[in-house]
Formats: sequence, C-alpha cells, structure tokens
Amino acid sequence: MGTILMVFVFGSVFGLIIQYAGLNKYNVISAQSELKNNTVVKTILLTLGIGAILLSIIIGLGLASFHIKPFVLGGVVLGGLIFGSGMTILGYCPGTLAVSVGEGSLDAVVGIIGGLFGGLVFTVLLPNIQWLIGVNLGKISLFSAIGNHQIIYYLLVIAISSVFIYAAFYINKKEKNTNKKWIIAGVLLAVLNSIVFLSATTNRPIGASTSYPYIADLLTSTTNNNYFSKIETPGNWEMIFLFGAMIAAFIVSVIKKDFKFRLIHSNWEKQKGNSKIKRIIWAFIGGFILIFGARMAGGCTSGHIISGGMQLAVSSFVFAIFMFIGLVATGKLFFKPTK
Repeated sequence: MGTILMVFVFGSVFGLIIQYAGLNKYNVISAQSELKNNTVVKTILLTLGIGAILLSIIIGLGLASFHIKPFVLGGVVLGGLIFGSGMTILGYCPGTLAVSVGEGSLDAVVGIIGGLFGGLVFTVLLPNIQWLIGVNLGKISLFSAIGNHQIIYYLLVIAISSVFIYAAFYINKKEKNTNKKWIIAGVLLAVLNSIVFLSATTNRPIGASTSYPYIADLLTSTTNNNYFSKIETPGNWEMIFLFGAMIAAFIVSVIKKDFKFRLIHSNWEKQKGNSKIKRIIWAFIGGFILIFGARMAGGCTSGHIISGGMQLAVSSFVFAIFMFIGLVATGKLFFKPTK
C-alpha cells in the first residue's frame, strides 16, 4: 500500500493539482451545480480520457492491476443522488475539502465535521440498510465484458477515451473559456492516478471518502464491526493522502499570501445571504449528506468517478450519472435563479 511518506507525497501532489486549477473552490463547484461553470466536468472528462489509455497500457504490461468497485445497484444509484445533492449544498467534494481547509475555508472545516458524522451514522446504520444498498452484482468493467479479446479491448479503450477527450474540449469551446489550467490539471491527475496504481508504488487507486468513517469510527471507538474491518486499511491510506493535500495547499497559499480564513464565499452570499449561522448549518448538512451518499455508493468523485472511470467500470459510470443528476437537480431547487 506504499509507505506513509510516499502516500503523503502523492496526496501533496494531488492537492497542488487541485489547487492549481481551482477545482476545490466553493464558487467553482457551486457554479457547476448551476451549469454556469463546467471546469470540474471538463477536467474529469479529460482525466478519464487520458487516464483510461495510460492505465490500460500499464495494466497490460503487468505493472498494475484493476481495482474495480463492485456494481451494487441500489447503493450506486441512491448513493450517487445523495452524494450529488450534498456536493451542491456543501460546495466541495471529499477530497477538495482538505485542500480548501489548507487555504483557510472555515465552511470546509464544518463540512468535514458533518462528513465525520455522516460516516459514523453510516457505520451504525449499515446492518439495517443493507437491503437498500442491494445485491453485489460483481466487478463489471469493459475488460471483464471483453474477456481475452485484447485487440478489441484496446480499440474500444481508445474509442471511448477519444469521446471523453472530445467532449471535454467541446464543452470548453461552447463556454469560450480561454483558461487552460483545467487541461494541465486533467493530464496531471491522469498521470498521478496511473502512478498510484502501479504495483511498485501503492497498488491501489486514489480515493478520499473512506477516510471519513474511518476517522469517525476511531474517534468514537465504533470499531468492533465488520464495516470498520473492511475500511481500516484504505481509510488509513486516504487519511494520510488527504493530510498531504491539506498541508501542500496550506504551504502554497501561505507562500502566495492567499491564505485567509473565510466562511462565506461570494456565490453563497449571492444566493443565500451573509448569515454565518445559516452557512454553518448548511455546510454541516451538506457534509453529512455528501459522505453518507459516498459510503452508500462505495466511493466519491476521486475514488469512484475518476479512479473507477479510468478503469471503465460500470459501477463508476452509473454513479457518475446519478451524481450529476443529484448535483444539478439540487442546484435547481437549492439556489434561486440569478441573472
């Protein structure tokens, strides 16, 4: 699983990439939910397009292995909807929360606290909601569907990846956005995740949301259960990874003199006013919903959509679709129309 230092360094690089492109910003993610800023979608599509090709090559060379998330229909669909809703309300993802905390965003701190509670509640409720999550249909991906037909598999990988890359640049063209940081971030995230996948490094994908129930369960001694046993190793890995992301973001923001404690961001103030209590309450609720949904689905933006999408996993694509539905639908309901 990699040494502590290696995981910390990988997390630091992840944080720097996210910070560089502004993918952690509340204003960027909240605007994505209103379809007014597609930086997040463009970056993810480009990451998937480049990453799927890179990952298929290194796995084909025997340098890495697949780590497909199982397709659990109820958990992936409902979890995706809940996660998307929480992402809109909170304005962060599980991974970007750490980066924004490093920059001084106090609402991100509140979101993490809400996420810890969400993770703890999920641990406690899991035995009673297992029926809702549903039956494990297996680790289904393009590779498992194609079987030993390697030529067909690689041709399809190239075709699907080309569609993702084209879609990213098509969206950018429609936006008439001249900012190129998302392109650099998309390429670097694909490369970073591919390196993390290598058997010689950590032999696992990037992820973030498992750290929340892991930390919450440790803090409350809720560890004598099957779920904690399952998440203990990946949760510890992701905790170190996110700590690296937070520290890197903090150092860079201090060097650039951008570090500033802030609770209310301009998009929130425009939509919801400048009440600090209101922002704290909604940030907590958003964080709770975000992590609860992520744990239902078994992953989040980084662990499911990016890491799973790079592996062309069915569960990850279904999660991405319903996450986006939840994100946009909540955006329509939660935010008032603005001119």
